[in-house]
Amino acid sequence: MRFLWPVLWFLLGALVAYAWISTRRRIKKLIEVPLPRIDEDDIRRIEEEGSLLTDDPEPLDLEQIGREEDEFWRETWDEPEEL
Repeated sequence: MRFLWPVLWFLLGALVAYAWISTRRRIKKLIEVPLPRIDEDDIRRIEEEGSLLTDDPEPLDLEQIGREEDEFWRETWDEPEEL
C-alpha cells in the first residue's frame, strides 16, 4: 500500500505536465502569425504597382492608438445624477 501512493502521485503529476505542455503548444499555434509568402508574381506586381496587397492583418499603429487613447481620457464626463 505504501508503494501505491507515490505511483499515483507520479502519474497525476505526469498527467498535469502533459496537459500543461499540450495547452501551451495549442495556444502558441493559435497566436502564431505565419510569415508572408512572396513568389515571382508578387515581385512582378510590386515592381509594376509599387505595392503588394495581402490578406495578412495590418500591423498596429501604436502612435494612432496613443493619440486616440489620449483623446479619450481628455474628454469631460457628466457627473452622475443623484437619485
